[in-house]
Amino acid sequence: MLSVIIFFNLSFAFAQGSSTITGIVKDNKGEVLPGAAIYLSGYKIATVANNEGKFTIGSLKPGNYEILVQVIGFLPQNKNVVLADKTVNVEIVLSENVTELTEVVINADPNRQRYLEMFKNSFIGNTPNSKKCKILNPEVIQTDYNKSKRVLTVTATDFLIIENKALGYRIKYLLNFFESDENANVVFYSGHPHFEELERRESKWQKYMKLREIAYAGSSQHFFSSLYHNRVKEEGFIINKIAKVPNKNRPPDDLINANISRLSRTYYGDSRLNGMFTDSLRYWRNMRTEPATLSVLNRSEVLIDTLVKQIFKGVQSIAYNDALYVIYTKERETVEYTNMSGHSVNRPIDIPNYQISVVHQLLSPASFYENGGIFDPRALLYEGFWAYEKIADMVPMDYIPNINR
Repeated sequence: MLSVIIFFNLSFAFAQGSSTITGIVKDNKGEVLPGAAIYLSGYKIATVANNEGKFTIGSLKPGNYEILVQVIGFLPQNKNVVLADKTVNVEIVLSENVTELTEVVINADPNRQRYLEMFKNSFIGNTPNSKKCKILNPEVIQTDYNKSKRVLTVTATDFLIIENKALGYRIKYLLNFFESDENANVVFYSGHPHFEELERRESKWQKYMKLREIAYAGSSQHFFSSLYHNRVKEEGFIINKIAKVPNKNRPPDDLINANISRLSRTYYGDSRLNGMFTDSLRYWRNMRTEPATLSVLNRSEVLIDTLVKQIFKGVQSIAYNDALYVIYTKERETVEYTNMSGHSVNRPIDIPNYQISVVHQLLSPASFYENGGIFDPRALLYEGFWAYEKIADMVPMDYIPNINR
């Protein structure tokens, strides 16, 4: 069964412009909080509030930004800002962090370590880069597992600090929501990452640069950026569509269930008749396991001008019915991904083992920006390679790839 992810990624516009966000940070009593750390989610941009609790982030282009704020002793906070072509001023109010260590000890779960591993696999990922990633402060993570529903829910009392020694980033991730449904094989998570550079020694810097380029190439961020610039083919992407159609070989559920019930009720337990009706009962039980729908791939290339619409300057959108079947031809799947990840997507026999992702649209339209950021990532659901690559393979929205525009 394919594992599917809804990944609430970096829902923000592109930096380096002329607009500015200013603000002030206070506690819930109205007192200003000097020294507050201010981050721009999805980027490497950061600043610190002055002695009056005020801050400024300049040189931004119009777009949708998420401001992240952190002060020791207070719960981290995020604030959405829609920036046009002028300065926007915001007020951010923080609440005290009253979490007590004794509560954690009293409610300690003997299965916590297993749940943490489940969380890491679904959140950090299982790619080669994930092996060099580590959550430095697992003590802020709280896990809850519903055994009857087989659902893992995770929250955090502070930013998760993730050290990625493969790509050379330290990520501060404000986790809003995480849920892993083992029965449905679906993972939902949302949050806001901020990127910082690790050490910049030349011996490691060149390795970081190479692995970042590989991580970016073929990613959803790369795809939507190339879609924005109308360079899909030039940058190695092919877009087809895949539709779900009824499986005509599968009888209706009511007919299947009626036959299974009839055969089981009439002949079960009678040794003289078992041999006569075993095949019939097996047939109807097999029919019940048949999929109700089949995926049908349309090999005609999707034309960009029929898929993409201009909303206003700096923002484009897509709206479609059948899922997009996106093939990235400049990189191949690894054996580990194809045979062991559980994410691999079926392909026609004549298509080489290029990286393939399937994009379902849940909300329409889905707007996106020049740098590949999605306005509302809840609009899209990924299968295949884009569901396989997670936090360990993520680069900032202000990452500049070595691709000619």
